Amino acid sequence: MDEMIYIAMTGAKQTEYAQAINSNNLANVSTTGFRADLHSFSSVPIDGPGVETRINAVVESYGTDFSEGPIANTGRDLDVAVSGAGFIAVQAPDGSEAYTRAGDLRVESGGLLSTGAGHLVLGDGGPVAIPPNSSLLIGRDGTISIQPIGQGPETLAIVDRIKLANPDVALLKKGTDGLLRLGDDEIADADASVTLISGALEQSNVNVAKTLVNMIELARQYEMQVNVIKTSEENADTAAQMMRLG
Repeated sequence: MDEMIYIAMTGAKQTEYAQAINSNNLANVSTTGFRADLHSFSSVPIDGPGVETRINAVVESYGTDFSEGPIANTGRDLDVAVSGAGFIAVQAPDGSEAYTRAGDLRVESGGLLSTGAGHLVLGDGGPVAIPPNSSLLIGRDGTISIQPIGQGPETLAIVDRIKLANPDVALLKKGTDGLLRLGDDEIADADASVTLISGALEQSNVNVAKTLVNMIELARQYEMQVNVIKTSEENADTAAQMMRLG
């Protein structure tokens, strides 16, 4: 009886973990540049004394889905989407370099360029600073040009260039802040082959239909495991009553 409860309880706990990953993906369907987290159930032997054939179903996160999301045209000068492979380099809250596909850029009050999530965009020599201007253009290669206030369009000046990198996605790991990083604090080199699409944003790559189906399947699986626990409790109560009658 105890083994029955333990197996059902372990399965329910792992299903809750899988549901959390799935729900996080669903919650970020509209998040610009979001990459879905992947998970699967694996059979893991139980260590310790007992029968060697004891195996638990354990949920394991096996990385991130790096497939490209759909591109939506916005017409906004500060919106950019990475065309094909590659990432925008940003400064993480801890000061380290990280990478993202979110191109919903904005100019902070101090003139620093950041993503919609507030991460500073990196350029050739650190965070990109934008001087006061009457217009701003971002080129395919990440070059930022501005028209100084009070001057004509023929006086466009290049102020910086967004760092675009293309590290091996197999080496990237997603943090709790949603940013991607290389292991051992490594930094990817700038890659001139990475290009941007101005006036557009890359949407999340979460498959809504598949995610909703997974949610239903996990909910039913969790309900089944809870029912097993209830059944074992009923069996225990029935056995206790028979013992008292005896």
